[in-house]
Amino acid sequence: MTGRRGVRGWLDPRGRHSGMWTLVAGRVAGIGLTCYLYAHLAVLSLLTRGPGTWDRFVAIAGHPAFLALDAVLVAGLLVHAAHGVRVALQGSGLLIGARRSLMVALAVVGVAVGLVAIVLLFN
Repeated sequence: MTGRRGVRGWLDPRGRHSGMWTLVAGRVAGIGLTCYLYAHLAVLSLLTRGPGTWDRFVAIAGHPAFLALDAVLVAGLLVHAAHGVRVALQGSGLLIGARRSLMVALAVVGVAVGLVAIVLLFN
């Protein structure tokens, strides 16, 4: 439900608490991952055009600017996964009183995993 303020109301910082920002981040990450899925399917369709087309794409995909997009993808996956874990734990009645601590713990784990992924991407 978007309410009277519409979708823009998601990003209005007035009167928001940290839980709302995790909701917004989870939604934005989910939308981004859905867009990525369609882009991924379009890239896979290059396989039907023959090995030369695929080889040209693979050469482009190894460029650092392209790898930066992979880092953005990893960040989106981590945000979406952390939001899912938070919703699942709190939805099942666990850690209700520790919302902020849970968010901080998930953020620390997410940043650590993200840094490892970025190092692996660029090496």
